[in-house]
Amino acid sequence: MALGRVGLGRAGAGRGKMRLLPLIAATYFMVAGGPYGLEDVIGMAGYGRALLLLLVIPVVWSLPTSLMVGELAAAIPEEGGYYRWVRRAMGEFWGFQEAWLSLAASVFDMAIYPTIFVLYMGRVEPAWTAGYRGTAWALGVVVVCMAWNLLGARAVGEGSVGLFCVLLSPFVVLTAVGLWKGLMGGGHAMAGMGGSGVGGGLARADWAGAVSVTLWNYMGWDNASTVAQEVEEPQRNYPRAMLLATGLVALTYVLPLAAVGLAGIPAARFSTGAWVDAARELAGPWLAVCVVLGGMINGGGMFNALMMSYTRVPYALAEEGVLPEVMERKNRWGVPWVSLAVCSVGWALALRLSFERLISIDLVLYGAALMLEFVALVVLRVKEPGLARPFKVPGGVWGAVGMGVGPAVLIGFALWAARGERVAGLPALEFAAIVAAAGPVVYLAARMVRKGRLAR
Repeated sequence: MALGRVGLGRAGAGRGKMRLLPLIAATYFMVAGGPYGLEDVIGMAGYGRALLLLLVIPVVWSLPTSLMVGELAAAIPEEGGYYRWVRRAMGEFWGFQEAWLSLAASVFDMAIYPTIFVLYMGRVEPAWTAGYRGTAWALGVVVVCMAWNLLGARAVGEGSVGLFCVLLSPFVVLTAVGLWKGLMGGGHAMAGMGGSGVGGGLARADWAGAVSVTLWNYMGWDNASTVAQEVEEPQRNYPRAMLLATGLVALTYVLPLAAVGLAGIPAARFSTGAWVDAARELAGPWLAVCVVLGGMINGGGMFNALMMSYTRVPYALAEEGVLPEVMERKNRWGVPWVSLAVCSVGWALALRLSFERLISIDLVLYGAALMLEFVALVVLRVKEPGLARPFKVPGGVWGAVGMGVGPAVLIGFALWAARGERVAGLPALEFAAIVAAAGPVVYLAARMVRKGRLAR
């Protein structure tokens, strides 16, 4: 614990703490990173249904989650975030399961973002990413983000503000051109906003797949909580950041989608990377190149922000004595550099694996961890009614219970939608269940190691 306090003191005396705007930008990258990833939702469901999903799911999924995070992060602004909440509410065992599920989900999530960087780079010049070069570039993303993270949460947050502006600038142009052409096209262009039939350009909609991909594009609201002690005025800034980021994500998803739909681009032409083709058709090759560069920023920016988030969890576990003390070591900017290095190596080793189709695994593990956080919200309302809550979900205990209903229903739907998928020869849900079930085993092993260390 002393190491943690010293590190935080140095962080405050060095680069300082992350303010509201960088916190919003970092949260944005932890959740969205721009409209990239929505192409498959359009292709699966058509414009009408895709817009419906992008408007409804924030209300049912993002808003309750951001309200929950706002209350708990403001009430318990501790390093480790969601791990600390669950541990305080339900004890060490469940706190460890929360950490295990989140870190396990990160394995299936983090390898995607350097891959996205490489895929978009390959659209500029395929030879640059051919063969071993693609892996080398992906490793480069890991190394650069690790070096960036070593400068502290404030550096990551402020960098996210700049990346946000550069990332979205091509979509501002694309949206403006698309809306202009749509309005000039009148009724003909409006036909493209139909459902999944003739107007949408689809023969058959994949409703379940579209819901799962939309959920994946809206998850990650709790990730910013893990750096609470590196945020300026966390009790005030977390609730504001969560609510503002929720609106910002929904806005930057809905407007570009509506623009290309109104411009009359058939929904059936949308799959991963199709924003590049849409930009070329609407404004020319120059905008297509800008969208490609934005895709590279999307991969790097999301990896960078999420690296900051996940690496605070092993640090918090070490502070509680669950992991070795070496994981507590911090540098002059208050960054747990040993945890950062260990996690980075783990994610780098996973780069060669193909996780693009493992959204269902990610959703199952992340969904289980999220449900523990909603349970913690309710338990703490009952267990610690006097806990200072600068921001509070309205409605008392039942209001807290109600916050988890929508996310629970959507997670249940995602489980049902994944029932036919297979991973490594196993049903996807069975594979996820095995990963989750390993949590108690690892916890018991960690306790035995800790007891042996204390005995010596």
